[in-house]
Amino acid sequence: MTVTQDGVPARDTKAQQATPAGSPAVSPLAYHDGEFVPLERALLPVTTQALQYGTGVFEGIRAYAQRGGGLAVFRAEDHYRRLLRSCRTLRIDPGHTVEELCALTAELLRRIGTQEDTYIRPLAYKRALLPGQKPGVGLTGVSDALSVNAFRMGSYTDPAGIRCTISSWRRPSSDALPVRAKVTGGYVNNALAVDEARAAGCEDAILLNSRGQVAEASTSNVFAVLRGRLVTPPVTADLLEGITRDTAVTLAADLLDTPTDFRDLGRDELMGADEVFLTGTGTEIVPVTEIAGRPVGEGVPGPLSTALRGAYQDVVRGGEPRYAHWLHPLNA
Repeated sequence: MTVTQDGVPARDTKAQQATPAGSPAVSPLAYHDGEFVPLERALLPVTTQALQYGTGVFEGIRAYAQRGGGLAVFRAEDHYRRLLRSCRTLRIDPGHTVEELCALTAELLRRIGTQEDTYIRPLAYKRALLPGQKPGVGLTGVSDALSVNAFRMGSYTDPAGIRCTISSWRRPSSDALPVRAKVTGGYVNNALAVDEARAAGCEDAILLNSRGQVAEASTSNVFAVLRGRLVTPPVTADLLEGITRDTAVTLAADLLDTPTDFRDLGRDELMGADEVFLTGTGTEIVPVTEIAGRPVGEGVPGPLSTALRGAYQDVVRGGEPRYAHWLHPLNA
């Protein structure tokens, strides 16, 4: 596929002429149907296959204001590699490479014109039956589409910690649902768990897998500090391999001299941990100070959780040159 000088796919040239790169948008924008359009025009009919059957995949990506000025997307390449892996699971062809997805995301942010922390939501999905195809559930004979939208969003979790429940809903097993892909239909499970947690006065829910071991929180991975060791469940625990999870493991080893044990984590171990924290693109790194009405440790953020949260914020804002490869500046 040919690209323009800015690295955006050539089919977007008409949209580029309509809105010069770097110009503040009059209204929020989205990338939709191969164009950059006002968000209110990024619409889908009720017959969309992904709406009917949950046959879509998505990512959540953050862009952070840099201490030296400007905006940079954090680990954009890693997010889009995972998106394409998820796409393969559902036989979706988004029509772009990782490099092209990074380029169009940077262009979208330039057009929006924000210099503030921003959340980016790419969505690849099954759209409509191709001519001659019979109605029904399926992954072949259906057209594919891609939309990307973005909106300003800073940190929304409380650095003083959050309260979690142990959900009565179980995390689906990998032989029932592709849990290592971010499939839209699978998130009804997460929504039910969060609804239950909020009804109990908590902010989030921790789900166990079919074996009764800790899997993950509603949209985050789970870490525990047990007798000075950092522990997180392995991918075989039916969890999504979080990119922030990988970031936390790397920073803990490199900056805090703390390796991570990847092993099954029981409910009883979690309840007795010295510290617990969650990691995710949206939640970033947030301490858990209460689980099922019981304090975690002393009931306040622990030293490792606090240090790791601080290190993460330093890295995403360009304060650690050794991790500059994780940052995709808008002028790149």
